Amino acid sequence: MSLKRSHAAGAKSNINSGDSSKLGRQELFDELKKLAQSGQVFAPVDVSLAIGASESVVSRTFLGLSAEGYLEKVETGKYKATPFAEIPQAEFIKALGRATKIDSTRQRDLSEIARLKQNNDVMRAKLLAVIAERDHYLAALKQHGIDPGPPPAATTPAPSASEPHPGTGESSS
Repeated sequence: MSLKRSHAAGAKSNINSGDSSKLGRQELFDELKKLAQSGQVFAPVDVSLAIGASESVVSRTFLGLSAEGYLEKVETGKYKATPFAEIPQAEFIKALGRATKIDSTRQRDLSEIARLKQNNDVMRAKLLAVIAERDHYLAALKQHGIDPGPPPAATTPAPSASEPHPGTGESSS
């Protein structure tokens, strides 16, 4: 084997055998407990530097732990460990096992579900505000003795002349 090949093979084995690709459960548990007690927002790179693990491994783990409900995703790439404060280590180990087995498609689906839930909450709040405003104006009208009239009936739009009649495929013109 040539000198170049033996040097390249040695360099590869040193990279792969390093601890940076592995995630120490105890170190991660201790770091997350510390962050939960301080209440600060953190990124995967912060934790990876603190425990000596690969940022990509920590990032994937955080996505899984947030999907499991052990971390709170504050914004893109930022987390808060508040839900983590009261978790015993045995439960964390089980959750970590589940979190590392979640595939990327499931993670994407879970983040999409979270986004849709948040959107649903926003729309619900807007709807409740509009209903409260309507009730306020109706009460003001009634207080002044003004009859607001019947509520508008929900109507379906009539088919236009250029649309085909249902079932026949012919237009009315």
